[in-house]
Amino acid sequence: MDYSAANIKLWNMLIQIGIIALMVIASNILRNKIPLIKKTLIPTSVLAGFLLLFMKNFDWLPVDSQFLEMVTYHGIAIGFIALSLKVEKKETSKEATKLMIKNGALIVSTYLVQAIIGLVISLVLAFTLMPDLFPASGILLPMGYGQGPGQANNVGTTYEKLGFIGGQSYGLAIAAAGFLTACIVGVIYINIQQKKARIQQQSHEDISGSVTIDTYQEKNEILISQSIDQLSMQMALIILVYLSTYLTIKGITDLLGNHLPGVATTISPLLWGFNFIFASVLAILLKAIITGLTKIKIIKRQYQNNYLLSRISGLAFDVMIIAGIASINFENISALWLPFTITCLAGGIFTFIYLKFICNRIYPNYQEEGFLSMFGMLTGTISSGILLLREIDPDFKTPAANNLVSGSGTGIAFGAPVLVLISLAAKSTTWCFGVIGLATIYLALLLALIFTLNKNTAT
Repeated sequence: MDYSAANIKLWNMLIQIGIIALMVIASNILRNKIPLIKKTLIPTSVLAGFLLLFMKNFDWLPVDSQFLEMVTYHGIAIGFIALSLKVEKKETSKEATKLMIKNGALIVSTYLVQAIIGLVISLVLAFTLMPDLFPASGILLPMGYGQGPGQANNVGTTYEKLGFIGGQSYGLAIAAAGFLTACIVGVIYINIQQKKARIQQQSHEDISGSVTIDTYQEKNEILISQSIDQLSMQMALIILVYLSTYLTIKGITDLLGNHLPGVATTISPLLWGFNFIFASVLAILLKAIITGLTKIKIIKRQYQNNYLLSRISGLAFDVMIIAGIASINFENISALWLPFTITCLAGGIFTFIYLKFICNRIYPNYQEEGFLSMFGMLTGTISSGILLLREIDPDFKTPAANNLVSGSGTGIAFGAPVLVLISLAAKSTTWCFGVIGLATIYLALLLALIFTLNKNTAT
């Protein structure tokens, strides 16, 4: 084998990862040293993504766009696998369970509001100013704002295969706009409320602390001093689940291709696009198997390490965000600036109004903290939600931060029907109208659930 620089296949991955690492370090320096950037609360990963996007468009760095797309695609699956493998602490409180369900329903109901707004906009434009516009393009709003770059990339790519020219870049552009909406609108809101003396922006230093053995390792885990490094074990479990995900989806698509080729043409892109759902389910299944074998004493120690799994998921999501933003190709959406602008503006406005209305009612004891955290997450990611929350609750004295985590977990279950709506909307214009109706009905059901639980849930 040729080990020199002439062997592009050998060195390309290292070069691309090195470029991403360089952007992370540069962005972290910019964010810490430039007060204006720091005040915007833009996450380092988001800033790194925009910086890399800028470098790519001016050909200042040898960026491999295909590699970035691969990282975005795999990053969301690896992140969700790591989160799904974490060992959950048993919670016996009925009130805590109700709050967790309520948070998940709120998150998914916001997706539905965004989906309805997005589809109405794309349909109106398709019937008036832009007859060639892909009618289901508006449903990428909840994927970009609510879910982030990973899901926006997956659904956008799937829609692109179904006829939406520039679908992938369109979805990623919406996700990028969502981050800006979260940070800019969030900071403006904090300043306005502070002037009105409704909230107090607290000065604080970055939260830090030492990691003790109790933080790193829980009881009955495999020992740090064991023959295999704990990080190696976590990665082995994650890769095993992801390989199983690949084999499962391949088996389903091959089976459909052999017996129902017509169905396979429609379903296969969606199955591969939603690979992280299969990955999460298989991770939960593996966790259940390990738990069962532990109970019958076949396995004597806990193999998952929650601390390391959290770090792996954080790394995966950070890299995914950087690669996702940098993957945007503005040439692909040059003809889509009108729907993009209207959709992003309307999405930000309606998300703000909806969450403000709901959060004030279901989080009466911490209205501002509950609203800011949810708004940050449902226009960006959980990291932007935490960043906004820390401006008024740096020590996380309210349950708002926990609401984001618990709601994201239950939101997966509530969000399953949304994936069905996404697949139906792509079928035809008629189906887009049907999806709006179904989304409205599901939204009403979730709101009924939220307010029913709210009557009896301690907040």
